[in-house]
Amino acid sequence: MDTLNFKTDMAFAYGEPAPMGPGIVRIVAPNPSPLTFKGTNTYLVGSTSLAVIDAGPDNDEHRAAILKAAGGRPITHIFTTHAHRDHVDGVAKLKAATGALTAACARDPEASRIAIESTPSGRYFVDYDFGPDIALNGGDTIEGTDWALTAIHTPGHAPDHLCFALEGRRVLFSGDHVMAWNTTVIAPPEGRMADYEASLEILLDRNDDVFLPGHGGRLEDPQRTVKAYLLHRNWREKSVLDALAGGATTIRRIVPQVYRDLAPQLIPAATLSVQAHVEYLIEKGLVASDLPLTPDRDLSPL
Repeated sequence: MDTLNFKTDMAFAYGEPAPMGPGIVRIVAPNPSPLTFKGTNTYLVGSTSLAVIDAGPDNDEHRAAILKAAGGRPITHIFTTHAHRDHVDGVAKLKAATGALTAACARDPEASRIAIESTPSGRYFVDYDFGPDIALNGGDTIEGTDWALTAIHTPGHAPDHLCFALEGRRVLFSGDHVMAWNTTVIAPPEGRMADYEASLEILLDRNDDVFLPGHGGRLEDPQRTVKAYLLHRNWREKSVLDALAGGATTIRRIVPQVYRDLAPQLIPAATLSVQAHVEYLIEKGLVASDLPLTPDRDLSPL
């Protein structure tokens, strides 16, 4: 059985472009945290004209590093995998400095309004007002002089999440959908487990050589990793059901049964992850609860 083997080693220096393949360099933003690992990865794609994938946070040093790596070559497009602030806050000033067009999946304003109401802290992590110059749908391709990127809609971590396939190269920029250093946080209402697992299935049908993620190092043998992610989610779902059957009848009680020896600062993220699994189990008809779901609302197996 495929298992998750996290890759937490990563050779990099902040502000220094690292080659990831012909015509691809990575610059790591200086915003490390328990949820962003070493920082947000920004990629420059192309040789004569450039595409930037994920401008990262609003940080002067990081923006200067991007412009220095461009070396006078025009940056024509700024792609964004999703509108979480660690990926999108740097877009506006980079656009102002380059005149580039922005390209991303347009968020549903109504869904964003609901998310803000359901999670007041959400506005600190998501730019609900971000709107790209070019609204991308899954399957849309944008071409530069020596590159072409095709959007793949992969909701789950975020409803607007896109991966980008580099045409002719078997390289996928996987954003926060699949990473090598850790599993992806699925945090309701922004995240939805049913969508996430369906989006993983989309990537299983591909034949990529490498994933270049939004955080952490490059991911080799990516389809095997995607399969391991799906198996991991199935195992986690079974663990939630086992904890519920054992008498842990709320999300808050399930968390320590599923995540043992968890660092205190990660408990909120783990609670949201368990909530995402419980929501999916309710959709499947395996768990019952009154709605809206909260960490202390009673659950019962069906």
